[in-house]
Amino acid sequence: MASHLHITSRLNSAVRTFSRALNRSSFWRGAGLMQSVVFRPVTMATDRPVEANIRRKLTEMFQPVHLDVINESSMHNVPRGSETHFKVVVISERFDKESLIKRHRLVNEALKDELDGPVHALSIQAKTPAQWNQNASVSKSPPCLGGMAREQAQKDQAR
Repeated sequence: MASHLHITSRLNSAVRTFSRALNRSSFWRGAGLMQSVVFRPVTMATDRPVEANIRRKLTEMFQPVHLDVINESSMHNVPRGSETHFKVVVISERFDKESLIKRHRLVNEALKDELDGPVHALSIQAKTPAQWNQNASVSKSPPCLGGMAREQAQKDQAR
């Protein structure tokens, strides 16, 4: 564990140094290619236990050729650091003969404990490797319309 912490610390230091150098470079800013680089420290998976569990369960169940687990909680009205809203992109041969609805049911079944507990919303993109090779894009998530935003959207539609 100590060696992982040492590597993480060195990696954070290197990224911080690189970020500062990029931010100081007039070439990048002058070309309009970059506003600024935001440094985010590398953290251990234990800092994100729900995300780690989702990743582990989907890997065990589907042996995916590609897997993205995206915490979208920051797009919603929840406390900072929450793990309540996720998007998963699962590309697996296990889906080859399954309908889209069956794929979603399989993912929901694999994540039943999380959906019964801390996860409030789950967006699923479940594709076969052939589908992924034809179109490797991930759909953009819509803006949050919960709470006050939903009320405002309804008022705007009424006008």
